[in-house]
Amino acid sequence: MRTSPFEARRSATLMLLVANAVAFVFECLRYGYPPRFPHGDYLALSWAGLSHGYVWQLVTFQFMHGGLLHLLFNCWAIFIFGRELEEALGWKRFLTLYFSSGVIGGLVQAGAGGLATHFSTNDWMLHFAAPTVGASAGAFGLLAGFAMLYPERRLMLLLFFVIPLSMRAKFLLLFSGLLALFGVLFPVSNIADAAHLGGMATGIIFVRYALHWDWRWPSLRRSGGKPPLRLVKVGAGSSGRWNRGKTGSTDDDLPPDEFLSKEVDPILDKISAQGIQSLTERERRILEVAREKMGRR
Repeated sequence: MRTSPFEARRSATLMLLVANAVAFVFECLRYGYPPRFPHGDYLALSWAGLSHGYVWQLVTFQFMHGGLLHLLFNCWAIFIFGRELEEALGWKRFLTLYFSSGVIGGLVQAGAGGLATHFSTNDWMLHFAAPTVGASAGAFGLLAGFAMLYPERRLMLLLFFVIPLSMRAKFLLLFSGLLALFGVLFPVSNIADAAHLGGMATGIIFVRYALHWDWRWPSLRRSGGKPPLRLVKVGAGSSGRWNRGKTGSTDDDLPPDEFLSKEVDPILDKISAQGIQSLTERERRILEVAREKMGRR
């Protein structure tokens, strides 16, 4: 409710989009357009690069793209699924989901390339050994996370960019997984389907299990099935008419500005750090009261 335009621009989703656009300009200056990534390149991901110790490729390849359409499709997916996931998970868990999906998806693709290089002489298997670029592994991780959190949410798609098609998120995830699996078994293009599968699997596992971990350093301890909550400094609420005369009532006693600064701002900080799903019933009631106060101003 009190988000300024500057704070809105600090969205992690928006920062990812900007970073991908800036990286695309850089690679066009470095490699020309359309970009061509040679074997042994320092930025594109490959089994050969990892075997030489270029572990940073697991991050840099996520910001490289093979063309403008490749960049636009991935940015569109990040924008569509990233906004709601960032709000639901908080920016830290959102970025963890995104980059872990990209890294694990990249490892799956590069591992398939290593197997193809060492154990196969078929040209179609060597498809996996080509340098890999793109944010699609992370984007598919976001798709999987979205479908796990909102499986019944209907999404409007454009089939062949023309035909509108409404599909539930869970079915979109299933269709995408089957399409990627088919691409792995019968590779007929330069699409990194193994990376897509790795990203989707990471998104599913992250939402299904990792959200319930205690992320506090130094250990990852299970927290009994609920997302970890942070202690927030909020005043004691009123409970009916018996508490009307007590000090500290959040509903009526505090002036609107003081109420917002003392009661609401800590809750908004909590949403930013841990996501809206971490709020207690009392904190949700405080937000409702704040909404009413803002409406009367």
